[in-house]
Parts: sequence; structure tokens; C-alpha cells
Amino acid sequence: MEVHNVNLTISAVAEDQYPKTDYPEIALVGRSNVGKSSLTNVLINRRNFAHTSSQPGKTQTLNFYDVEDQLYFVDVPGYGYAKVSKKERERFGQMIEHYLTQREQLRGVIQLVDARHVPTADDVSMYEWLAYYNIPTLVVGTKCDKVKSNVWNRQESQIRKRLGMTADAPLILFSAVNKHGKDQVWQWIEKQTGMN
Repeated sequence: MEVHNVNLTISAVAEDQYPKTDYPEIALVGRSNVGKSSLTNVLINRRNFAHTSSQPGKTQTLNFYDVEDQLYFVDVPGYGYAKVSKKERERFGQMIEHYLTQREQLRGVIQLVDARHVPTADDVSMYEWLAYYNIPTLVVGTKCDKVKSNVWNRQESQIRKRLGMTADAPLILFSAVNKHGKDQVWQWIEKQTGMN
């Protein structure tokens, strides 16, 4: 999809703040600093539109990015960051769970994991949770430019095995540096949202 117009519509903490449109929505989830902002920026052809927080775990709102008045990317607070208090984690855990299970406009979730490493216990919990609720999920292995291409297959199988993915579950390796995987991610989004 060619993207020319993008706006951050709202940073929401409660359901009554969510956009009232019926645009399809794609949520992005992943650990703090896994590259959600970088993926968003590449998909929308902007350099620094979605900001990376200087303090991991700081983003505690659902950020709704309106793409071409057709679609929302919803940036979800990063998980697995220890410096955020347990009470805070529980509070925005409930906010995320409510959004992901109750939002009718949600068409799918992109879960980001670091392609350089075996997924963490938090990554596994999130993937199992999404599977439990039957939410269509695309796993994106970020930072693949930092891994030699001759070991990509090995990294992919490690991710699949650790997350318990089926053979046909979608997994794409992605690099914000050289844009590898961008087109395939868009193809999945278009398929989920019925857009072209």
C-alpha cells in the first residue's frame, strides 16, 4: 500500500477514548525496545513519526495511527520491562487485554520478536494468549539485518519452535535498516483488513 497521509489520532487509556470510526485496526505488540516504532515508521514511509521512547516501558497508552483514513495501526505498550512497577504493569495489562479481546474493529495483531535471539518467556505467553483468543497473528522477527542471512532459516525455526507455532502460521523476518520484509508485512495487513 502506498502511504501518504498518517496522523496520530489519539493516545488512549480507556475505551471511551478509542476512535469512533469503523476502520479496521491492526495492533502491534512486543517487548519494550523490540522495534515497534521502527516497523511502524517503515510501513508508513516516515522516518521518525512513531517515536521510540528513551525509557523502555514508558509508553503506557494505546496509540492510534490513522493511515490514509482507511486503517488504524494501534501501538500497544511494550511488555516485559522490569522497571515499571507491578501495579502499573497490571493496570496497563488490563487495558491491553480489554482492547485485544473486546475491540470489534481489531482484524489482527503483529507480534514482534527479536530475530537475533530465542523468544523470551513473555513472548511465548503473549503468543499463547493471542492463540487462546483466536486472534489472527503475524509474528515479525525484527533486526534481521544484524543476523547473517545464511542463518535466517535457523533463527526462523528457533522462533517457531519456542513459540509453538504451527508450520503454516505466518512469520516474516524484518529489517528497518534495509526494509527487508516490508512488502510481505503489508500483504498480510491487506489480507486481514480487506484492503488493497
